[in-house]
Amino acid sequence: MNSLKKHYNEHVVKALMEKYAYKNALAVPTIKKVVINVGLGRNLKDKEYLDVVKNTLTKITGQKPVETIAKKSISNFKIREGMVIGVKVTLRASKMWDFLEKLLFVSLPRIKDFRGLEMKGFDKNGNFSLGFKESLCFPEITADEIEKTHGLEICLSTTSKKIEEGKSLLKELGFPFRADNN
Repeated sequence: MNSLKKHYNEHVVKALMEKYAYKNALAVPTIKKVVINVGLGRNLKDKEYLDVVKNTLTKITGQKPVETIAKKSISNFKIREGMVIGVKVTLRASKMWDFLEKLLFVSLPRIKDFRGLEMKGFDKNGNFSLGFKESLCFPEITADEIEKTHGLEICLSTTSKKIEEGKSLLKELGFPFRADNN
């Protein structure tokens, strides 16, 4: 079993049951899935860039990415219906816990001048989103092998119903939030 999942089962569940007075351990919020998303932006027509993004996501997650397709045309952005506009990977179960452990203990500490995550990434249901300007903080990616850098967005979907429960869940799991925000 993954050490982060083990920590969740042994410590986080007990702490949240005491804090929110849950009667059942299954009522305690958990992370359902992690979605890693990369939008192609200005490089929509560049097939090499699409291949670089797919290769990067495959290395980071260990799973083949899925192309996201435009549902309607937007002339201002030169997007036509059916064009590939991004790439995403959805992680669940053991792959999700492995990715979260790597994110917490390897990738976030490798970010230059990292001072913690901001709380404004939460939505009203306790889900959390964070973005990276470049994917070089992941250990699988080296600066030598990448011609074009790109950012990515990570969305953690939780089972919590309130923002406070989601914040407590991620704090108990060890996510490094900034001290200056609530």
